[in-house]
Amino acid sequence: MRLLPCSDRALLAEFATLEAALAAHAGWSAAAPAGIVELMPAARTVLVRLDPAVLGLGAAEQWLTAHAPTATAALPAAGLVTLPVVYDGDDLTVVAEAWGCSPHAVADRHAATAWVCAFIGFAPGFPYLVPEDAALPPVPRRATSRPHVPAGAVALAAEYCGVYPRSSPGGWQLIGRTAAVLWDADRAFPALVTPGTRMRFTAVRA
Repeated sequence: MRLLPCSDRALLAEFATLEAALAAHAGWSAAAPAGIVELMPAARTVLVRLDPAVLGLGAAEQWLTAHAPTATAALPAAGLVTLPVVYDGDDLTVVAEAWGCSPHAVADRHAATAWVCAFIGFAPGFPYLVPEDAALPPVPRRATSRPHVPAGAVALAAEYCGVYPRSSPGGWQLIGRTAAVLWDADRAFPALVTPGTRMRFTAVRA
């Protein structure tokens, strides 16, 4: 683990793997002292936001180092979300080649997988999902990003699955679409999915 200061109000903890970053986030979240106001996990990092009037950078660095996890830990449970998906994405054939199966089998395999949200990134409410159990073969990103990916698109890239919360450019491989609203600023809790949320996908007809 490497700790880097980000102004006088934050530290960035860098890790070698996603598993190590998630373990640190889970462990620190369970025992964070006063002065740590937010912990934001990502693929290989955890951003630690501080209240410097309560906990300075030096004291925070000492605490984080002393409580650095020595083993991976499960993500804290944050409920289960099930999304209906129409598996008609433009890139099903690409994913089928990466997985060594038919496009129809891609839908079956994706829906049969239990997913968990590792972190949120790219856009508000965009979940980076990983298989809860056995990993799936990685899927290459598109060589050229699409200028427009519709809201609700279900997509794969590398070891992750994601659902686009709004229309935006994107370079992930599209396998389907859902009518679920991933981000709504008018809801009491705008994000439908947060780190630790378990997710399942069910196939539906258009």
